[in-house]
Amino acid sequence: MSPLILLSFLFVYFGMLLAISHFTARNTSDNSTFFVANRNSKWYMVAFGMIGTALSGVTFISVPGAVGTSNFNYFQFVLGNGLGFLVIAYVLLPLYYRMNLTSIYTYLEERMGYKSYKTGSMIFLVSRTVGSAFRLYLVAIILQKFIFDTWDVPFGITVAGCLLLIWLYTNKGGLKTIIITDTLQTACLLFAVLLSIYFMADGLGISVLEAFERVKDSTYSQIIVWENLLGDKSHFWKHVIGGAFTTIAMTGLDQDLMQKNLSMKTIGEAQKNMLTFTGVFVIINLFFLAVGALLYIYVGEKGIDISQLQTPDYLYPDIALNHLSMAAGIVFMMGLTAATFATTDSALTALTTSFCVDFLDFNKKENPNDMKLVRQRNFVHFGFSVIMLLVILVFRLLNDDSVVTAIFTAAGYTYGPLLGLFAFGILTDYKVNDNLVPYFCVLSPAIWFLLDTYLITPHTSYRIGFELIVYNALTTFLFLLITAKGKLTSDEKLKL
Repeated sequence: MSPLILLSFLFVYFGMLLAISHFTARNTSDNSTFFVANRNSKWYMVAFGMIGTALSGVTFISVPGAVGTSNFNYFQFVLGNGLGFLVIAYVLLPLYYRMNLTSIYTYLEERMGYKSYKTGSMIFLVSRTVGSAFRLYLVAIILQKFIFDTWDVPFGITVAGCLLLIWLYTNKGGLKTIIITDTLQTACLLFAVLLSIYFMADGLGISVLEAFERVKDSTYSQIIVWENLLGDKSHFWKHVIGGAFTTIAMTGLDQDLMQKNLSMKTIGEAQKNMLTFTGVFVIINLFFLAVGALLYIYVGEKGIDISQLQTPDYLYPDIALNHLSMAAGIVFMMGLTAATFATTDSALTALTTSFCVDFLDFNKKENPNDMKLVRQRNFVHFGFSVIMLLVILVFRLLNDDSVVTAIFTAAGYTYGPLLGLFAFGILTDYKVNDNLVPYFCVLSPAIWFLLDTYLITPHTSYRIGFELIVYNALTTFLFLLITAKGKLTSDEKLKL
């Protein structure tokens, strides 16, 4: 497919985002608008837009690609995600609204102390920066291969251009702009998935309904894995339990998605948002899996050789851009772009909010909307864009999928201690030894990394899956319990 056509589409797409930014931020660019959209967001728009944030470009290409080896097993994890979203709606959100938080990590300062607060916020900053950079990196490789390599554009310029455009349409309106742009990008994402199914069905000479029947009757549609609880990472309970706690930690304890929930007027609206989001999230993941099954069915019937693909992640882009119609290629690029930039723009805004509130103490200033603080926030926002660019260039320099994947996996380790911190604060009335908390949050994942690397994997049949986050959280929780300094007083409990 012509790179010029794809590039033209990207220019049009970003033009739409910049236009939205202009109209949403033309009357104001203060910090209240940037951080929490003046707490005036519509719950139904946030619920819809959060889909685009939750489903990154990596999900867009990885979930369909993985169907070839793991069938629909991933849906077990999605079911666990649904349970986790319910815990967020009825346990965490009431806590955040009761304390009127802008940064959710402020809770840790109130409950545990200054060092716990800074540790929790730093875990988010590092994890979200690395995770978001990794997601953008993988998608940028595809943009580079199918568009920019044609004109020998350096990879660094490709990534810098993407980040600059994201900064341009979010630097004034922040969350207020993102809620609108994410609504558009989620619509593009859903539209792309549905049209991809249509184009593949058309290529197979069948209707969309017949395509779903083919998927249902294929071996790919197997969801549940009951066998080999210890040795199989895809076992039902490992996926469901891991999915639930991963969602609680990486969504409920993550400033990115929670920032959108905190932009609504009432806790009731925030809960309606989460419940609606949960339903759509579960359904759209089924469609992603259906796309994956159809891709492999299409490859099989058309006799396409995919043995040369470096990774299953390249299957979807290869079929869409090289074997289907031009319209299918544009639709794929639309979905990939929407998923990628809905995730990245949201992450940059959340990182900026967390740093400004948690480390620059914007919430403690007499006038948080002072123009000097607004300029400072703009500088922080741009700074995180630069940091993300540098991290992506390091990934590129390593040029080793195993190393890069290990870095991304390591970022996942850190959410376990964060889950342990919040669980201890919510479920117990013990005081923590605040000075020891930073050490516990480093020690817990280190222990499990060493155990898995040198004991569990080499010498047992047990394979740790998504439940790793639970082990990290429990270890952190036990460290806090063992070193607790007595119980909270009645006055201290009232403050919470």
